[in-house]
Amino acid sequence: MGSIRRLESKGTLFLDFRYVGQRLREYTTLTDTSANRKRLQKVLERIEGEIALGAFDYQKTFGKPLPAVETDPPQEPMLAGPASGALKQPPSTTPLFHDFAEVWFAEAEVTWRRSYNITQRGALDKYLIPFFGDKEVGQITKADVLAFRASLAKVPARKSSNTLSNRRINSIMKPLRQILNEAADRLEFTSAFRNIKPLKMKRSDVMPFTLEDVQRILTTVRADYRNYFTVRFFTGMRTGEVHGLKWKYIDFERRLILVRESIVLNEEDELKTDGSMRDIQMNEMVFEALQAQFKIRHPESEYVFSLRSGKPIDNQNFLNRVWAPLLRHLGLEHRRAYQMRHTAATLWLAAGEAPEWIARQLGHTSTEMLFRVYSRYVPNLTRRDGSAMERLLKQHISLAPVTGNVTPVILALEASAAVATTT
Repeated sequence: MGSIRRLESKGTLFLDFRYVGQRLREYTTLTDTSANRKRLQKVLERIEGEIALGAFDYQKTFGKPLPAVETDPPQEPMLAGPASGALKQPPSTTPLFHDFAEVWFAEAEVTWRRSYNITQRGALDKYLIPFFGDKEVGQITKADVLAFRASLAKVPARKSSNTLSNRRINSIMKPLRQILNEAADRLEFTSAFRNIKPLKMKRSDVMPFTLEDVQRILTTVRADYRNYFTVRFFTGMRTGEVHGLKWKYIDFERRLILVRESIVLNEEDELKTDGSMRDIQMNEMVFEALQAQFKIRHPESEYVFSLRSGKPIDNQNFLNRVWAPLLRHLGLEHRRAYQMRHTAATLWLAAGEAPEWIARQLGHTSTEMLFRVYSRYVPNLTRRDGSAMERLLKQHISLAPVTGNVTPVILALEASAAVATTT
């Protein structure tokens, strides 16, 4: 990076920066004042931006030719190699990775959601710039890219004793691919990312809860979270969507939940995708849960589910203090709270709801993911309006405390599914 420096002998300022492998100093008659430093800083930023984009014209900027590259001092003759006193190899004219990456980020971040902006910035600062920062983008080779990826495979994961997963490695490699490809396109060289395929990722298996599990959870969870769990289990809303749900998006008259905002990284944010904006139909249990929640709502909070302070639920706090202890208490295998969304999807499918209707409730733009992820949970395709789920819940879910063996509930469900299949 260039800098604004002071010429001590005259007290004036000059620009100090690098271009095409040379260190250049351009002197001015401006005295060393705060205002003059700001003026020169803007000039320097423009120059470095043009250098990063490969559009800098030295002669046009400073009105004089670019200084010639110095020659090497005389050397002892060698048995093989270039003659003594030969010129250095022509320097590369591509910018440093650090400089070009910053230009790429500044241009791209206006198109990203806040959370994606944060993850991309993190990948740049933590992994990409430390490894490639001082390399010229045109000099980065395929071997460099593969060596970088191999180094990522040895990095410890943040919350486990394992190393980074293939999914995480691929997400770090994605901005690298975009930066190198964009540089190659603008500066007309061959990208080092050619023919490098993403690492294979193990498909994460869904672990939905059974109706028996749901019954036990709803009758065991502490009372102030029962409405919250009911909404999550029977609407399929994502974590951030539930935590960001506000009362103005609850339409009791039409029995709709309007999904319009989300909480991501403890701040309000846009939804995950454009297709995530949707209206979810309330079944009777969700409707009653939200009515009950409205009666005990925080008087000064706009959030449906909030802390005593009125702020939205902190997800990490919820996982540590409510979710994990509850599963341990019930003797259930630990799994992500996101499995409540998978549970809603599998219950809808088990009830025979139409896949198109389910996809709309979940915020999917098509049924492709539905069949890919939940294919083994599709017994039939007979319903299409949510009524089958309504009947299933009325018959088999009760918030009365669990007593004795609840196996008959599962047997009754299996019998219902068998009848639906034969008909």
